[in-house]
Amino acid sequence: MKAIRFAATGGPEVLRLADVDLPPPGPGEIRVRHTAIGINFIDTYHRSGLYPVKLPSGLGMEAAGHVEAAGEGVTAFGPGDRVAYASGPIGAYAEAANVPAARAVAVPDAIPDDIAASVLLKGMTAEFLLRRTYPLKAGETILFHAAAGGVGQIACQWAKALGATVIGTVGGEAKAALARTHGCDHVIVSSAEDIAARVMEITGGAGVPVVYDGVGKDTWEASLASLKPRGLCVTFGNASGPVPAFPPALLTAKSLYVTRPTLMAYVSTPAELADSAAALFAVIVSGAVKVEPPRVYALADAGAAHADLEARRTTGSLILRP
Repeated sequence: MKAIRFAATGGPEVLRLADVDLPPPGPGEIRVRHTAIGINFIDTYHRSGLYPVKLPSGLGMEAAGHVEAAGEGVTAFGPGDRVAYASGPIGAYAEAANVPAARAVAVPDAIPDDIAASVLLKGMTAEFLLRRTYPLKAGETILFHAAAGGVGQIACQWAKALGATVIGTVGGEAKAALARTHGCDHVIVSSAEDIAARVMEITGGAGVPVVYDGVGKDTWEASLASLKPRGLCVTFGNASGPVPAFPPALLTAKSLYVTRPTLMAYVSTPAELADSAAALFAVIVSGAVKVEPPRVYALADAGAAHADLEARRTTGSLILRP
């Protein structure tokens, strides 16, 4: 089969399309023939070395398709079943993959493969952020950075459906309208406005109880400054680079909390995984969260997709077509 591989960390240019042998699925595994492969910012962290992986390596953690074969002991899925996965193992940038059956979820008939592959990781991220890291309550006001991005579009709509007032940030005016149509009551253009000052203006000087920050370095200070006393900064991504090291005393002025959650910690058991995926699919099927068709790249063009993603030339979700 064809698969993306890289032998050294670096920029998008390190990604190569290679011929790879795929053995039969082992005990507890299923072979998934991919029809759509999700592209996520965490893939760029693996490629760049920010999140180290053993080299040479494949890439990608999310895909949808159908089961071709099941290994010994697998009873949950059989050949022909539509499935998706988004929590490893790394290697989804390929025509097919053997994955643990316990890490796959069934895809409802109402969800096309392209949508399943483009939203599962991002959508389950939104689920745990809004429902479990900080259980959002109706009437609360939140700040969500990168509101026009893949996670942002889903999370801001979901937060709105939960009854929150949503303040979203975007990098430029071109993305502001997109954020407004995806759940944001207020949009701050970070390249032209002082984020924290605008948040305080919107909230009458109170600040927000929670900031969801997937941008990292560039928004870190504004995130802390936007919080009300005893507020929580949820730093869940590093799109602009990792948050700098900081002394705990930095948090004392307003008795702030900071957490750095990961999806894997919130879907570590088959039950948690199934519940998170089911909640996501349900909110999409209900119409409360509307998902735009993803931008499609050929598998061989994975490097170009990464370059566009890192340069913030994209909105919404991206997929690879095997």
